[in-house]
Amino acid sequence: MARKLRLEFSGACYHVINRGNYRRDLFETEGAARSFERCLGEAATRYGWLVHAYVIMRNHFHLAVETPEPNLSDGMKWLQGTWARRFNDFRDETGRPFQGRYRAQHVEPGHALAQVAHYIHLNPVRAKIVPPERVGEHRWSSLYWFPRRDRPDWLVASTVLHESGGWPDSRAGWQHYAAFLAVWVEEDPSARGEGFARLSQAWSLGSTAFRAEVRHEITGRTERAGRFALLGADREAVRAAREELWEERLRELAHGLGIVLTRLPPTPLAIEKLRLADGLKQHTSAPNGWITQRLQMGSPSGLASRLHRFRRARGDQPERCPMS
Repeated sequence: MARKLRLEFSGACYHVINRGNYRRDLFETEGAARSFERCLGEAATRYGWLVHAYVIMRNHFHLAVETPEPNLSDGMKWLQGTWARRFNDFRDETGRPFQGRYRAQHVEPGHALAQVAHYIHLNPVRAKIVPPERVGEHRWSSLYWFPRRDRPDWLVASTVLHESGGWPDSRAGWQHYAAFLAVWVEEDPSARGEGFARLSQAWSLGSTAFRAEVRHEITGRTERAGRFALLGADREAVRAAREELWEERLRELAHGLGIVLTRLPPTPLAIEKLRLADGLKQHTSAPNGWITQRLQMGSPSGLASRLHRFRRARGDQPERCPMS
């Protein structure tokens, strides 16, 4: 049976869940969890995701993700595939670490998305890994990173802070948020029981109007699935929207690197073009074909080797490209 296509659109929010194959403990070691966390950061950067919350447990993970591009399927394929290859290579194993395709629930931005984030952050408490008053101490969670000054750029704090009391994005604000979670899980039985668990079971989360709109999109377009690359959007429309975003990111990169796009040298191996191409591969999901055509860099098939030599020549240190 063919898989159902995802309903994907710019700005969509999802609660993403997956488990180890046969509920196998995938992240029982620090190295495995750290590797997945690193892959998540790489995926978020590459695909432009905004991550509102995540947690890595022993045999599963949860993500609360917002996608400025309609690219959840592409990003999850990269995230799970890249981590699986690294996992298998390190352990000299073969096979599929995950139980299959991930599950993704549509979530309404705002209050519903914050509820999902709270649910995600409380996973270690429900699993009795940490007590409620130490909810922020679980190492493999966005709540560990939120109060830190070196918090990754792809983590978004505004939703959980605003929807839990309007706390400031400061250490004191995050202490208030952790206390809010601890009180909630202690005083509200639904935060531990079936009522809260529905946040991981429903196909869509949000207001009645939001759920009706998503249902209408799904039922109204599945009959024309052959005409769509992604459920809910025309192939050409998706492509055009994504190319607009890649062009915007290219302009941001050029501005940050002090490069004038209208004055690029004609040679395909110009250092300016290599710097821009390297930045696009780091910060977007733009394919080699689009990059080489846009920057006039010759054949797409040779871009990977050219960038490999470029990175090796500068000591294989990713160049920090300011993104305004």
